[in-house]
Amino acid sequence: MQKIFTLTTHRHTDMIDITTELEQWIHELKVTNGIMVVSSLHTTAGITVNENADPDVKTDMLMRLEEIYPWKHAEDRHMEGNTAAHLKTSTVGHAQTLIIQNGKLVLGTWQGVYFCEFDGPRKRKFHAMVIPE
Repeated sequence: MQKIFTLTTHRHTDMIDITTELEQWIHELKVTNGIMVVSSLHTTAGITVNENADPDVKTDMLMRLEEIYPWKHAEDRHMEGNTAAHLKTSTVGHAQTLIIQNGKLVLGTWQGVYFCEFDGPRKRKFHAMVIPE
């Protein structure tokens, strides 16, 4: 069972909570237990699991990634000018593997699944695959 999701990002960098969309799809599939793999289909956008209670966590993460990988660097050679976005995606990762139990993603109390935009705004896609038990 596979699905490609689309979303439109509205900022240059952002972390968009996609947990609800993924869980709705699990519900539609009527999958009780299994594994879900979620993957960004872009080299400048990633997928991560992190805190979804305090929005300052997203702000701080994006700020710190920008400190490590500033958008402009005098020695970057990539002609598109988005080397920082590629580095951020490689750091965060392009995919996550998640456990499904009792029809829901197994996440901690404060966890959510995020699509991480590092070169927006753009129309984006992410791919999910469910492997039932």
